[in-house]
Amino acid sequence: MTKPRIFFESNTVKLLNDDVITTTLIENGSIDLIVTSPPYNVDIQYNSHKDDLTYSEYLEFSRKWMSRCFEWLKDEGRFCLNVPLDKNKGGQQSVGADITTIAKQLGFQYHSTIIWNEGNISRRTAWGSWMSASAPFVIAPVELIIVLYKKRWKKNGGSGVSDITKTEFMDWTNGVWAFSGESKKKIGHPAPFPIELPRRCIKLFSFVGDVVLDPFSGSGSTVIAAALNKRLGVGIEIDEKYCELSRKRIINLTSASQEPFKLMVESK
Repeated sequence: MTKPRIFFESNTVKLLNDDVITTTLIENGSIDLIVTSPPYNVDIQYNSHKDDLTYSEYLEFSRKWMSRCFEWLKDEGRFCLNVPLDKNKGGQQSVGADITTIAKQLGFQYHSTIIWNEGNISRRTAWGSWMSASAPFVIAPVELIIVLYKKRWKKNGGSGVSDITKTEFMDWTNGVWAFSGESKKKIGHPAPFPIELPRRCIKLFSFVGDVVLDPFSGSGSTVIAAALNKRLGVGIEIDEKYCELSRKRIINLTSASQEPFKLMVESK
């Protein structure tokens, strides 16, 4: 990995080439909303991350990076965490429940869980004991978006300006979301998530002008959604190649150009 640095910045986006565990480039108490999808530990071939830890190692890794997020959030800060409901690769594990428990141990308050139905049941290949009670697999083709907050759920700081429509509010406060995932081949990243996911979280849980962080920025979906919806996006990505992929997507999708990041200053 290269020396930690600001890889790209525009007036609405800052992309950091750094490690979420060790970075010193994010100020404590500076973030309004975190929207992220961390590695799932299912042996995806990332360039710069080992994705086949033991389950106990994975939970310890989760504890470390989530503790950083807790420090970075404002007291009214929210945290939207996209994780699997469970996993069966390498043994059945209650991923969503275990990560929620760790988050609460770190001090996060629990608000709710959104069920994301990607509609991918047609790609299912594992059935266990076919048409037999001996050892069937029960697999829910959904993921979770766990909604947490730091100290206070009611949000009084920031601009106070919401840009969500009536239809969006009615649809998205129903905690089952149905939209497709993102194509690895199209994006050029082994585990991209669609811009629609952070877009909904950003409009539902933050005000216009808020600072939105993704500590596993990957292909840049969260910071792009932030910029397109009049928020300030900050992304941390350990891999330089994925930073370059993000930079290209940011420029192509938001018409951003290289210039100083303009952070709105307010009392914390």
